[in-house]
This record gives sequence, C-alpha cells and structure tokens, in this order.
Amino acid sequence: MAADCHTPPSSASQREEARRFLDDYDPLGDDSALEKQNSGAPSPRSDRTTPIPKAQLATLCAVRLVDPIAFTQIFPYVNEMMERLHLTEDHSKIGFYSGLVESSFAIAQVVSIYQWARVSDTIGRRPVVLLGIFGIGLATLFMGVSTTLGGVILARCLGGLFSGNIAVIHSVLGEITDSTNQSIAFPLYGLCWPLGAIIGPLMGGLLSNPATKFPQWFDTELFRRYPYLLPCLAAAAIAFAGCTYGYFYLGETHPNLQPRKKENIPMSECRDGSFEKPSEPASVQQLLKIPVVRALCLSGAGLSFIATGFDVTFVLFCYTSLPQGGLAFNATQIGYALSISGLISILLQLLVMPIVLRRVDHARMYNFCMGLWPFCFVLLPGLNILARWGALDEAFGVLAPTTRALVWLGIGLILSISRTAALAFSVSMILVKDSAPNPASLGVTNGIAQFAMCLSRSFSPAFASSVLAFSIGHDFVLLRYLWVLVMTTICFLGTTLSRRIAEGMRQSAAPPR
Repeated sequence: MAADCHTPPSSASQREEARRFLDDYDPLGDDSALEKQNSGAPSPRSDRTTPIPKAQLATLCAVRLVDPIAFTQIFPYVNEMMERLHLTEDHSKIGFYSGLVESSFAIAQVVSIYQWARVSDTIGRRPVVLLGIFGIGLATLFMGVSTTLGGVILARCLGGLFSGNIAVIHSVLGEITDSTNQSIAFPLYGLCWPLGAIIGPLMGGLLSNPATKFPQWFDTELFRRYPYLLPCLAAAAIAFAGCTYGYFYLGETHPNLQPRKKENIPMSECRDGSFEKPSEPASVQQLLKIPVVRALCLSGAGLSFIATGFDVTFVLFCYTSLPQGGLAFNATQIGYALSISGLISILLQLLVMPIVLRRVDHARMYNFCMGLWPFCFVLLPGLNILARWGALDEAFGVLAPTTRALVWLGIGLILSISRTAALAFSVSMILVKDSAPNPASLGVTNGIAQFAMCLSRSFSPAFASSVLAFSIGHDFVLLRYLWVLVMTTICFLGTTLSRRIAEGMRQSAAPPR
C-alpha cells in the first residue's frame, strides 16, 4: 500500500488528529460529510430534493459505459480463443487458461486502483478519468491483435491498469449527488454496467470470426489472421468516443479543486471560535479504524469474489459439453445469454432500485441481495439435467425444441436471481459514500473499498474456473458437483460478512468511552 502523504510530523499530534477524526465521524447522521461541505455547513433536514446536474450525470454515465463493454466483450469467445491457441489437448483444461486471462485484468486493477484514487486527490478527478478511458481503448486494440497467451494476458493487464480509475468515477458520482437525489442518480448510473454487459457480449459473440460469419465484407487476410480483432475494434472505438465526449463535457468535481475566488473559500468546520481550512484526505490507517469502512471492505471483497465467480462459472458451464455437465453453447449463444443478463439488470435498475432505495434500509437491502447468491449456483446443474433429458444428440448438444425453450427459461430464472443479487454493488456505492468521514476523503474511501473488491476479483476467475474444470472430469457425483458445493459454501460465508456492515454502523455511531 502506498505511503500516506498527509502523515503528521509527530506521533502525539497524529494521535490527537486520529482522536478528533473519529470523534467527529457519524455515519448515521442525516447528512453525509460530503453534503455538509457542499452546503457550507450542516443544515436542518429538508424534504426538498436537490436538482440533479443532468449534464454531468449524463457525461459520467457515458464514460462509465466504456469499462463494461471492454471488459465483457471477451467473454463469449475467450474459451474459443484459448482453444485456438492450442495450449492443451485436454478440452476440460481450457477453463483454467480462460480463468487466468480473466484474472489478469483484476490483478492489474488491484495494483493501480488505490494509486489512481490518490492521484485524483492531487490533480483532480477529470484527468484521471479521461486518461483511464483512453488507455482502455489502446489495451483493447492490443487485445485484438494478440496471438499468444502472453500477448493476451499483457493486453488484459494493461486494460486492468487503466481501469483502476473506477474508484475515481464512483467518487465523481458521490460529489455531484446528495442524500435527497441519490435514489434517482445511483440507479441511472447503475444502468451503465448492465447496459455495457448487453453491448459487450453481443459485440463479442456476433463480431468474432467475421471472416466466417460475414464473408462478403470481412473475408480478408487481416480478419482471418486476427478473428477477434473486429469486436476489439468496436469496443476501442466506443472507448475513444467516450474519452472525447468526456473531454468536452466532464467537469472537475473534487471539492478542494473547484475554481473559486480566494475570498470565497469555504471553511469546513469551526473549533473554539476559529475556522479551519478545508479538510485533508484521511490516511488508510485512519479510515480502517472506522468499523463500517472495515465492514464494507470485507463484505465488498466477498461480494466481488462471488459475483465474478458466478459470471466465470456461468460462461464456462455454458461452453462445456452436455456429457461433461454443461450446455454445449457456442460463442453466439453465450453472447445472447449474457445480453439477457444485462437486460434483466437494466429493468431492475429502472423499475426496482429507485423505489427500494427510498423505502428500504440500505444495509438491510444489501444483506437481502447477498442472501440470493447460493441459489444461483445450486440451480445451475439443473439446466444440464434438463438438457440431457431432452437431447436429440447429446454429443453435439442438439436439443428438442421444447427442451431448448425450457432451458432458456431456466437460464432466464437463474440470471434474474443473480442480477437481483448483483444490486448489492449499487447499494454498496451508497454505503461507501455515506461512510466517508469528510469530502476530501471520498476518493480514498472509494479507493480502498474498490481495492478490496478488485483484490478478491483478481483470483476469483482462476479459482472458480479451476474448480469447475476439476469437477467436470469426474463421474463420482460428489466430485462432479464439487464446484457447486464449494461456491455455495463461499456464498454463505459472504452473507456472514454482509451482516457486519450494520454492526459496523452501530459501532461507529456509538459515543467513545
């Protein structure tokens, strides 16, 4: 972890600063620390809704859309790509290499995410966001022309390094909203990932192997040599367009870097009749002393591990042959399934989230979402049982029309449960925003929360795909479904971690002894 640049010179003053820092912190107050600085001083609670800065929110959503498209467009064809590289003759081992490629992205993101957050506290949010989006576009282009495992992993690592600005983007959202309008703004912002999860897999599934699918336009030496260049080109074009749009319309939101007249600089607080300058970002050590921040980091890591593990498991499960326990889907069918998942997420964000965020306690909603994950893994093997029951040709995965319809209905049900469970990510953003002790610390708070999530996501794909690859090679029923048992157990552990958030909020709100 990077050293903190705001460390006081003496241990005595450091202890005094930490004591005052924790004494002033109240995560259950009516207004978050960010809202208090935006208004200049704490104000009485009001039922009036603060107008949403529509231009800023629209620009932020456009920029946010780039990441999921670049991240998910590889999913439909990643297993096919690994098979084309001739890394192994054992078809059941393909999942290991696919998981390695997918994990490399998150590992690189872990390395950069906190650093981007700290840099944004110094130079501002805007340059960090734009640089990250531009870098994602370059990394995606490199991905399209990679023909070795090393090249593919390097491209994904570059993409992960530049995607580390995700915590900064979350901070921008927190800085342009408050508690009166976040039930509207956060679901709208939350649409970006599921929308990207629709566009990305569709692009990857439909545009991969264009020389074969669209010979009248793309049957050239370039696309025969690089069969996955076209979806990467399309994703990179979207990234560069998002960067250009953000350059013209995304404004700086860091509270301490706003252009203002010298005589109008706001004072953050008053102590003993004297005003102090705006607060400095808290150190990691100070933030981790706050119980709710610790709980959000631990539970966020569990959520990210489970959600990423399910996404990887679902894709590999669909790609695996029927006799080995999968569905024998091709890249196009996998792309359709992932797009259905994104569509379900959009409907939930539009129709459910705004109502639930206004009426349900956020910590309680988070716990409910976490409790849904075990069902996602337990129900998956039933799709294979159903498919084998109505298969016309089990070796090639040919299903009877009625069975095919039932399988797709089952996929819709499981994906609906998983997307409802994934709403915990949106709720987590609000909880992290509210847990920030002061406006200047919002970037660092988001940074360590996202660091925890990305750290668990860095090894989740390799772990989940390896467990599934190991299981499908056995006939003994307990070993064949070992992946279900392992992932379900982890899901139950995740629900235990989620309960610590409410406990942490109560501990943070309790007066010091």
